[in-house]
Order: sequence, then C-alpha cells, then structure tokens
Amino acid sequence: MKTLILVRHGKSSWEYSVSDKDRPLQERGVNDGLLVSNAFRTKEIEIDAVYSSPANRALHTCMIFMRQLEFQFEDLCIIEDLYDFSGDSDLEFIKSLDDTLKTVMIFGHNHAFTHLANSLGNSYIDNVPTSGLVHLNFEVDQWNSISKGTTKQTIFPKQLK
Repeated sequence: MKTLILVRHGKSSWEYSVSDKDRPLQERGVNDGLLVSNAFRTKEIEIDAVYSSPANRALHTCMIFMRQLEFQFEDLCIIEDLYDFSGDSDLEFIKSLDDTLKTVMIFGHNHAFTHLANSLGNSYIDNVPTSGLVHLNFEVDQWNSISKGTTKQTIFPKQLK
C-alpha cells in the first residue's frame, strides 16, 4: 500500500513587493499550520519522505509540520517541479517516487492539490484550503500504478477552530 499526504501551504501575504515564490506566510498561516500539524501528529503516521515546493510559503509550512512531527530537516527534499498549480508536474513527480517509500508527504499549491485530491481520492473536495491536509491511500505496491485511491482523512483548519 502507498500513502500520499498532500498539504497545501499556509495563508500567505500579498503585502510585500516580492516574487510569487518569495511570498511569506501570514501569521494566520503559521497558526493554522500549527493547528493542522498538531492534529495530524496525533494520528501517529510514520512518514518515509517529505518533499516541498521551493516557494517560501510552502517551505515555511513544511518546516512547521516537520518540527511538530519531529522529522529530521536534513531529510527534506525541495523539488522545483512541485512549484505547480495544475497538478500535472505534481502527479508526474509522485508517479516517479522510489517504490521503497510507503508514506510520502508533499507540500505545495492549489489548484494542483484540489485537482489531485479529487482525481486520486474517492471523496469530492470543493477546495483544499490553505494549511489543509488530504491523506490518500492506494492499494498498490508501485507509485507509478496509483490511480483512484481512498480519501482516508482530511484535516482543515476550520475543523479545528
């Protein structure tokens, strides 16, 4: 079985004159990231690998989760192709993962993650919100074989407030 955990970056700020990749998290993004990561930590799911988009907002959200999950920072991989908004590059990356990895967590962006959650899961999600987590399971042994899986759980900030 393969397990994919998608986490959309936290709420970011538009108030700075920086490139899209450099936009920081708002305070709400930090707080929501802490809420969701703490709720996820209680599930005690062992993560084999963590990947993130290089965008500042995704990386910062990823760091919040890694700290809460006590995942080693040196084991984080930043993947340029995860700076994706359609889901095409994300899916290509997921299907190319090493088959020795069973549970993978990826930090990235919408609309890509809502599209992936709906095309790969069995529950319709109108929109994966900022700091939202979608946990998908696939009854396959190879990442390149994933197609329709099971939406095991979602953890969204509004559920926790």
